[in-house]
Amino acid sequence: MKQTIIAVINQKGGVGKTTTATNLAAQLASDKTSVLLVDLDPQGNATSGLGLDKEGLEATSYEVLFDRVSLDQAVLAANRAGFYVLPANANLAAAEVELANVPQREFCLRNALKNAAYEYIIIDCPPALGLLTINALTAANSLLIPVQAEYYALEGLGQLLATVQRVKEALNPNLDLLGVVLTMFDKRNSLSEQVMTELKNHFGDRLFRTSIPRNVRLAEAPSFGKTIFEHDRWSKGARAYKQFAKEVIDRVNG
Repeated sequence: MKQTIIAVINQKGGVGKTTTATNLAAQLASDKTSVLLVDLDPQGNATSGLGLDKEGLEATSYEVLFDRVSLDQAVLAANRAGFYVLPANANLAAAEVELANVPQREFCLRNALKNAAYEYIIIDCPPALGLLTINALTAANSLLIPVQAEYYALEGLGQLLATVQRVKEALNPNLDLLGVVLTMFDKRNSLSEQVMTELKNHFGDRLFRTSIPRNVRLAEAPSFGKTIFEHDRWSKGARAYKQFAKEVIDRVNG
């Protein structure tokens, strides 16, 4: 089985990273396709956004990283066929400090995932370029960068891409940019169009054709513990993520 491991990453918070990771994973999952969403963010938003109680968890990505429990012991079934989640909570914040003393510390996540039998693994990275993110980049073979349609959208992307390049050279030559997806796009707003043009100039055909719109239903879905497809599958946000997932599949198989 060909396995695709996608790190969803942007060191800026509030760019739709978790929304993208969660809804992409949910849309890719089906009876025939198994998908694991790895919550690697100590805020645990992907976990709570799927209706899981962060505080009541027996095992999380934190224990799995340090090989205290196996991946299978920590993974939970999410709310649709083929969709599974490795949850996270605030315990994971300690991992940044603890990993510093671990031999081969950049490979902990890769080692934890090496026997995972999922067609897609989507990693929701923390909004920082620390050791957790380095672990995600070392474990992944594809990189997905959500970028918000706002004034400072491209700020920090240079630093992110430089980090990716260093990881590729030193730790993971198999890491490639799957693409950049524009989030919170408002076609009535000229700034959104300007950001799109700038991203096209920077990334060319690595920019996904599908943009994710600014959408109230999309923003409120996690507070109900649901993906957009359970919350309102006819919304603009659901239609966009459906279309986006098709593009991801095309690129992965292309």
